[in-house]
Amino acid sequence: MTIDLLEHERIDELQRNGYRIIQNEKKFCFGMDAVLLSGFARARKQEQVLDLGTGTGIIPILMEAKTEGEHFSALEIQEDMAQMARRSVMLNGLQEKITVVTGDLKEASKIFGRASFDVVTCNPPYMNQNHGLKNPDEPKAIARHELLCTFEDVAREAAALLKSGGRFYLVHRPHRLTELFQTMRAFRLEPKRMKFVHPFQDQEANMVLIEAFRGGKPQMRVEAPVIVYESPGVYTREIYEIYGY
Repeated sequence: MTIDLLEHERIDELQRNGYRIIQNEKKFCFGMDAVLLSGFARARKQEQVLDLGTGTGIIPILMEAKTEGEHFSALEIQEDMAQMARRSVMLNGLQEKITVVTGDLKEASKIFGRASFDVVTCNPPYMNQNHGLKNPDEPKAIARHELLCTFEDVAREAAALLKSGGRFYLVHRPHRLTELFQTMRAFRLEPKRMKFVHPFQDQEANMVLIEAFRGGKPQMRVEAPVIVYESPGVYTREIYEIYGY
């Protein structure tokens, strides 16, 4: 299928099922955190999945390739980003599998209905509003800073959207881990599985992947960490496998 590209847009290969994605280098391009989350999250046959704040649509596109989920919905507040994600869905012929909706994450449970999903994923903004903020109007700032939603908004809506026993997957920064756990538990999202991501084996973690269950019982499993680089500029075998090389 031929898709018209707008100024500064490009098409990138995803190394999965021949899928490709449209990105705009002047706005926002997905990072390793989204790819790692798509490999950490699980969706089984007949399960309905929602990605909150989908941006380019990278997480539902990769999860459609990697999992057996039945249908993937995606919510994005920025109309131009949502339209770009829709064109990527069309580019890959996935219109029957992925639906991109324009809307506010804070209203997600009203848009889709409560207890509508088996799985909710989110790669939320990592930084508080005042942390290194330069231009609050830029798409990159919206993706990285809690300008349009807080983590409390994310947890509240994820809990409302999930069926009992449903699963919430997110990637975030370790320095906010205590806050993340407290907030999730306040909305009956029980953290059950966690994996840290380290740039090098001898460096501290700079990302954390978390799986939480709606209404789950307290018990946490910490999995072996992901090490990104075995030497400067050289990915580990696990990273190559996650990317599909």
